[in-house]
Amino acid sequence: MSAPEPVDVELLRTRFDRTASTYAEAAVVQREVGSRLLERFDIMRIAPSVVLDVGCGPGTHTAALAERFTDATIIAVDQSPAMVARAAPPVPKIGLLARLTGIGNKAGKGELRGLVADMNALPLPREYADVLWSNFALQWANDLPALFAEWNRVLNFGGVMMFTAPGPDTLIELRRAISRDEIVADKHVHKFTDLHDIGDMLVHAGFADPVMDMEVITLEYATTDALWRDLKAQGASNAMRTRSRGLMTPRTLRAIEEKLDAGRRDGGPIRISVEVIYGHAWKIPPKKTAEGHGIVRLESIGRGPRS
Repeated sequence: MSAPEPVDVELLRTRFDRTASTYAEAAVVQREVGSRLLERFDIMRIAPSVVLDVGCGPGTHTAALAERFTDATIIAVDQSPAMVARAAPPVPKIGLLARLTGIGNKAGKGELRGLVADMNALPLPREYADVLWSNFALQWANDLPALFAEWNRVLNFGGVMMFTAPGPDTLIELRRAISRDEIVADKHVHKFTDLHDIGDMLVHAGFADPVMDMEVITLEYATTDALWRDLKAQGASNAMRTRSRGLMTPRTLRAIEEKLDAGRRDGGPIRISVEVIYGHAWKIPPKKTAEGHGIVRLESIGRGPRS
């Protein structure tokens, strides 16, 4: 499968700033799959000191991460200042009496911070975090191999990267309604990277044994207007660099809506598919240098008894 078209990063930032107040309510799939991804921590024995919520949006799961890892510093990362402000609101200053008595201190040893940053170039030191969590953000990266290399850089050895992402069959009904010709449809509806390609990229970036699976979630809409509102409220409309700068003509829009309506079953709702990819992978120490030489760590060498 060919690579998705590059997105307009500045346009995305503007849209996400504008939709910070509407995103959470409209992001039904993101809320559900993020909650399912959280459950996967149940079988992991980890006690992280730093957790990164990359592409946090308005904090859809930031608070849940803080509740799960009460001793960790949770850092909500997004390119949109408005989203970060909602995910990690500024902590109000407390007076001397409150500091002395402990009133106003949050429970747990951890803290919640916000960081406005490009997820492709995190302003963080190497081997900084123990968990990197990302829920439905990969589709906004223009260079996934470089993104995974950057995420590997900021993770500690033994750290885990957890993510969800839309797969290739996401919005397939809309793609079909726009055109039978994929070349035309590709200019209007984003393409998404295949599960197997993501797994290969993770291994190439230095992650160990990625665990990947997928499912399809079907959304139901009473009208096409409800579908358009949902996409707009999430800032998820066409952001490709190659998108048409003009508005879609009423005739074209009407033709698309008629095709979507024709797909109803027995007069039921319009059904839209979202293919969801789940994955996690661990960062392990490299076994070879960049030049191909084997690495032997002193702590792994057994020491015999002294004579």
